[in-house]
Amino acid sequence: MSDTRVPVIEVTGLYGSIVKLMCTKMFGKVPDSIGVLWHHRPVFKDMMGFGQKTEKWHELDPNLASLACMSAAATVGCSFCLDLHYFLAHNHGLDEAKAREVPIWRESTRFTTLEQQVMEYAEAMSQTPPVVSDELSAALLEAIGAPALLELAAKVGYMNATARMNIALGIHSDGFSDSCGLPALATGTPAAVASQS
Repeated sequence: MSDTRVPVIEVTGLYGSIVKLMCTKMFGKVPDSIGVLWHHRPVFKDMMGFGQKTEKWHELDPNLASLACMSAAATVGCSFCLDLHYFLAHNHGLDEAKAREVPIWRESTRFTTLEQQVMEYAEAMSQTPPVVSDELSAALLEAIGAPALLELAAKVGYMNATARMNIALGIHSDGFSDSCGLPALATGTPAAVASQS
């Protein structure tokens, strides 16, 4: 039984059949989030469509992009986003050991300086208000270049939009990481991040 703030409804129609088939093929089930967003199909289509477009960007290293998105999700406290990105890290052949430790990256010894800077940037961008420093931006600009930095900011911005929407709608972890044997070490919460500042 879902505890979302908007009830989960049946995904119906021809388009719904395609969506259910794709979800089942990818995740083994239809996530509750789809049933929540199905109340407003244009919102569902546009959010999913833009998300798919962000996956086609290629200036930022995929591992850095994954770490950034997960850091943003952990900062905001979106368990659904973290769970989904653990699953995606597994499916895309990214570094799963690092993916598990994103919510505790400050205590971890697994990350390079660049990876730490990327996660710090995502974390700083995800604060309200954002607290990205000139120094961090300059360091990343030098390390990865302008196109990749722009992509980093855009990916973190999109992750914030989806993560905050999920939290507001009461959409929680759906067990994706369990299916690939990648349990999270921590889920991250806004309060935990605030206490580190």
